[in-house]
Amino acid sequence: MPDEAAEAARDLLRCREDVQEDLLRWRHRLVKFLARHGRVYREGRHWTQRHWGWLRSQRFALPALARTLAEYRFTVEQLLSRAAELEREIAALAETAPYRESVGWLRCFRGIDTLGAMGLLTEIGTFHRFPHPRELMAYLGMVPSEASSGDRERRGGITKAGNTHARRILIEAAWHARHPPRLGAALTRRSQGQPKAVLAQAWQAQLRLHRRYRHLVGHGKRPPVAVVAIARELAGFLWAALTRPEPSAQAA
Repeated sequence: MPDEAAEAARDLLRCREDVQEDLLRWRHRLVKFLARHGRVYREGRHWTQRHWGWLRSQRFALPALARTLAEYRFTVEQLLSRAAELEREIAALAETAPYRESVGWLRCFRGIDTLGAMGLLTEIGTFHRFPHPRELMAYLGMVPSEASSGDRERRGGITKAGNTHARRILIEAAWHARHPPRLGAALTRRSQGQPKAVLAQAWQAQLRLHRRYRHLVGHGKRPPVAVVAIARELAGFLWAALTRPEPSAQAA
C-alpha cells in the first residue's frame, strides 16, 4: 500500500489533471462566446501568442458583453497560471527520492516526459509488484474483454476496468508510434546520463511500436484502436525497463 507521502504526490498529480480539465472547458466557453457574436479567429492555431493578442484586442460596446468577455478571459488566464505552478511543483518533486531515478528512466521513452512519468509512478507505484507485464496490463484495464458461453469464446474491446489515469498517459504516449523512430533533440537531451540498458529498451520500443502500428492500420484497424494496442505493448516495455535493471529506490 502507498504511504502518506506517495498518496500526497498522487493527489498533486490528480489536482493538476483537474485544473487541465477545467482549463479545457473554459477555453471552449471563451471561444464559443466569441463565435456567437461573430468573432472567429482565422489566422492560425488557437492559444498561440498571436491568438492571445487577438483575444486581448477584442472589445464590446455593451457593458454586459464586455464584462462577460473579461470574466472568461480572466478565468482562462488564472487556470493557466495555476497549471504552470502545479507543473513546477511536480517537476521539483520529480527531482527528489524516491522518484528521481525512475522518472529519468521513463523519460527515455518517446511520448513520456516528467509529468507523464510522475503520473505513471504515482498511480502504479512500484512496477515490481507485478510479476508479469500481463498483470500490469490487466491493472490498467488494457486487456481484451471476454464473453464466453460453452464452447464459444468471444473477445471484445479492452475492459477499461483499471486505473484510468495511468491508462490515459500510456495512450497519449502511444500516439507517438505513428511517427518513424527517431531521436529528436528533446528526447536526446532527456536520455543523457541514463543507463545503456534502459536506452536500448526505449529504442527497441520505438522500433517495435511503430512497426506494429503500421501493421495494424495497414490491416484495417482504425488509428484509435491501433493506438490502444500500442499502449498495451508500451506498458510491457516500461515494465521491462523498470524491473530488470532494478531502481535503487521505488516510488511506492
